[in-house]
Amino acid sequence: MPSPLPVSSSGAPVYDAVVISDIHLGSENCQAKQLVHFLEAVRRGPLATRRLIINGDVFDSIDFRRLKKNHWNVLSELRKISDDVEVTWINGNHDGPAEIVSHLLGVTCTDETVIESGGKKILFLHGHQFDEFISRYPIITWIADRIYHFLQRIDKSHYFAKLAKRKSKTFLRCLQKIEHDSIRYAIKKGYDAVCCGHTHHAIASTSGAVPYYNSGCWTEKPCHFLTLVAGVVEVRSYEEPSPDELVRATTSDAASPLPSVA
Repeated sequence: MPSPLPVSSSGAPVYDAVVISDIHLGSENCQAKQLVHFLEAVRRGPLATRRLIINGDVFDSIDFRRLKKNHWNVLSELRKISDDVEVTWINGNHDGPAEIVSHLLGVTCTDETVIESGGKKILFLHGHQFDEFISRYPIITWIADRIYHFLQRIDKSHYFAKLAKRKSKTFLRCLQKIEHDSIRYAIKKGYDAVCCGHTHHAIASTSGAVPYYNSGCWTEKPCHFLTLVAGVVEVRSYEEPSPDELVRATTSDAASPLPSVA
């Protein structure tokens, strides 16, 4: 039976890390309002954590004129969190120059990071390093992105956008390649698990030699994030709070302790 979570002075559990990715500030599909509520929960206690990891693609582009009020509110909330919590931003393929983003967020910038939790070493990296399609076929990638964003705009439930992804053989091959290559990289480096973003597809895959997790995104509903405590990674979905509650996070994949690697 897993040990109980450590608790803060307010009685809220304290995670070793909370992980979000693929926010895409500046995009019309960015769920910025929900993210502000989520970050308030991180800062005020319901989702208290020792570290907040932003696993790539904070921005949709470096054209900051596209940022709306709620998008700037996200940046403001991140800066407030960084006063008390260790915040690490991992560079993604949409993010601009590291020095610009790091200054805006007031946080550490890196290509990857490792956290020790429960005697395990968990690797975090965005995952675009293993996506050869976006570099080989930039025009097709751009067209596919535009179609995906259009489907999200016309259908606020995001059902058709997600259906299009599930029916795309190219997208599914991309998912498999990123999972396969990130696991192989983690094994080579001697890590016990690997967590990526990039694909916008939240998943917990624990049947391989090294468990693989993806934190999903904040551009389609439901939004997802990861929690890490005592060597256990969970994929969670986030629902916008009702007036009588600040945050409600529901586990979308059962927690699975990370196996020892011989």
